[in-house]
Amino acid sequence: MDKNSYNSNPELKLQPVILSGGKGSRLWPLSRECYPKQYLELDEKNKFSLLQNTYLRLNSIRNLEPPIIICNEEQRFLVAEQMLEINIKPKSIILEPEGKNTAPAIALAALLTSTKEEDPGLLILSSDHIIENPDEFKDSIVEGLHYANQDKIVTFGILPTSPETGYGYIESFNELSREKKSSSIKKFIEKPPEETAKKFIQDKKYTWNSGIFLFKASVIIKELNQFAPEILNICQKSLDNSINDLDFLRVNKKDFQKCPSISIDIAVMEKTHNATVVRLDAGWDDVGSWESVWKKSIKDKDNNSMKGKVLLNDSKGCYLRSETRLVVGLNLEDLIVVDTDDALLIANKKSSQKVKEIVKDLEEKDIPEGRLNKKMFRPWGNYTSIIKGTSWQVKRLEIKPGSSLSLQMHHHRTEHWIIVEGIAKVEIDNKETLLKKNESTYVPKRSKHRLSNPGRKLLIIIEVQNGEYLGEDDIVRFEDIYGRDKLFD
Repeated sequence: MDKNSYNSNPELKLQPVILSGGKGSRLWPLSRECYPKQYLELDEKNKFSLLQNTYLRLNSIRNLEPPIIICNEEQRFLVAEQMLEINIKPKSIILEPEGKNTAPAIALAALLTSTKEEDPGLLILSSDHIIENPDEFKDSIVEGLHYANQDKIVTFGILPTSPETGYGYIESFNELSREKKSSSIKKFIEKPPEETAKKFIQDKKYTWNSGIFLFKASVIIKELNQFAPEILNICQKSLDNSINDLDFLRVNKKDFQKCPSISIDIAVMEKTHNATVVRLDAGWDDVGSWESVWKKSIKDKDNNSMKGKVLLNDSKGCYLRSETRLVVGLNLEDLIVVDTDDALLIANKKSSQKVKEIVKDLEEKDIPEGRLNKKMFRPWGNYTSIIKGTSWQVKRLEIKPGSSLSLQMHHHRTEHWIIVEGIAKVEIDNKETLLKKNESTYVPKRSKHRLSNPGRKLLIIIEVQNGEYLGEDDIVRFEDIYGRDKLFD
């Protein structure tokens, strides 16, 4: 196909809908709930995050609309910032009050985009996939547009390369090949046992379910109305009672909480007789484990992949990654070692799928490293916990140019700010001061205060906190340019 002709259906607008609410717990400790894998740069072939690549790989498709991104409350500013970095203004960033799986998320997007004047083709994408061959990917999308334009529900199937038991499978009526890229769907099979999966990879009628879908907004609404009317009705009510919050669309929490948690596969795809599968052979990977990351990574002659400050000797088939300190491996085989500044993972490569179980255990035991990083991201920048005692702690704050923390007050702690880089505008009890490098100030308890960066360079501050309670919930917020009215500045 001519790579300039990704436009076989010029009358049908292509509306990407990117689902970005996942935790990515299988890639702990690098990926955590507060900063999951879709925001990480895991594709070695470029410098962008998985989320950014999800949209960027669609370039050159005509009639491509800015994305609709669906995420949760905590990740909203991460999404906005990462889109800003690639100069993309999303059509909408929809905030789910809580995760309800893919069917409600897709229903929200369909209801939002289907009007008397517009009926776009919704391309449903996960935010955390790697696609090695974007041209082949776009070819498959254009193939899918042909069927979507005929009011078909399109899903994309990956030819299996191994007997994976963690994937769902699609059985088509016809074998799929380069010559025959599409077929009607016979049935879906959820995560088969290994012996069954081994049989599937020998039969070209079976493909992995990629979780990528394409259909007109009106078509999926019709299908949801037939097979899952409760979801459709609740999502409509949630949108009717939604509010616009800065650049975000906040659906009504009270309404949305009543929605069943169910995947689009179970809600619609397993029941409809209107589905077509299109073969996708573009180097797809859902990066669902550290073993997957290793497979996609650049390796040395001994099949080792090393990231960061790492040294290996007499080892083979390993993945070693260090975010801070030196990590040395000697006489290792088929191991995963991921070292961050507050957690270390050592696992057999074949057991890396079980990392999710470890994260669940950490959460049940209320161990904060299970979901929180030492480095926490905020709309104004980030902070890193350096060291902590019983009644004191030290943090490093980075405030972006033109950004500002909220006007706030603490009941239980004092703060001492030392300027390391940049210029700070400090407001304490209505008195404003400009501070430069090597200068400092003191913030007493119960003082209204605000910290801003009026300059063009990054502002870096060392913050020393003292007090009987140092939790992040000791914040009383009075004003906030980001529209926040509760915890976690």
